[in-house]
Amino acid sequence: AGIEIFRLMKFQRSNQNTCINQRPLVRMGDRVNKGDIIADGPSTELGDLALGRNVLVAFMPWNGYNYEDSILLSERIVADDVFTSIHIEEFEVMARDTKLGPEEITRDIPNVSEEALKNLDEAGIVYIGAEVQPGDILVGKITPKGESPMTPEEKLLRAIFGEKASDVRDTSMRMPPGTFGTVVEVRVFNRHGVEKDERAMAIEREEIERLAKDRDDEQAILDRNVYSRLSDMLVGKDAIAGPKGFKKGSKLSKDTLDEYPRSQWWQFAVENEKLQSELEALRGQYDDSKKALEQRFMDKVEKVQRGDEMPPGVTKTLTIFMTPGG
Repeated sequence: AGIEIFRLMKFQRSNQNTCINQRPLVRMGDRVNKGDIIADGPSTELGDLALGRNVLVAFMPWNGYNYEDSILLSERIVADDVFTSIHIEEFEVMARDTKLGPEEITRDIPNVSEEALKNLDEAGIVYIGAEVQPGDILVGKITPKGESPMTPEEKLLRAIFGEKASDVRDTSMRMPPGTFGTVVEVRVFNRHGVEKDERAMAIEREEIERLAKDRDDEQAILDRNVYSRLSDMLVGKDAIAGPKGFKKGSKLSKDTLDEYPRSQWWQFAVENEKLQSELEALRGQYDDSKKALEQRFMDKVEKVQRGDEMPPGVTKTLTIFMTPGG
């Protein structure tokens, strides 16, 4: 049987800036059928709609008069954050190819102190986990400025020698007034053919490592299932052939199989033609599943490494996700 991985959404932003978080309801070894609920969403409990909290509310008079325009809260409601919800804000910045030259995402910003750059990495992008406040730089960006556009010759010389624009202005993305928060995710999108910076490469490597882990998990589950079936089919049968050193005609036991690497179990042959054909069919299914698994992995890696589609003139887009908080 094939292996299927369901990836849960963890702390993702909705289109209303609220937080989408899914929680698993099943454990390893549970048997599930079509239509069974395997995870709860942000507004469900065991698959049922569960909005808000159950609290005891009382409308009471004050000294015999009507109730005043105020409310008393239980200390536990405040301490346990019973009614606290998580919101995720999104900030986006683009680097464009202008008539005066390309905009650049960088940490090298003119007339900006080192203290103001404390939350930025070498590529000029804010770290995940950084606590930011109004005026803090999220993405460092410089834009060329000048009296006249660059000539084709100047563009060529700049492309050859890699000179930075001598006359640039600071167009970095900063936190808006009155906004505090913590950076929870950074996404970098590059136009196809544009060289990726170190932050984009790090995100790409992290994504490929995640895909490789998924592939290895699927491979381990596939191996466990297939070799368990193979063991059940071989144990107790008389083998007419086997790996080097095996005595032909011997009855196979679990201990006998454990003496050989699992990859050599396929070398055992039995006299029963029907069973032997089932063994060969299982081997074919196993090989096909391994090839399909590796091909899916390679396709996903190629998709990660491939450049992104961008609007005309845009070379790079960065999206910063942040949870507000004072």
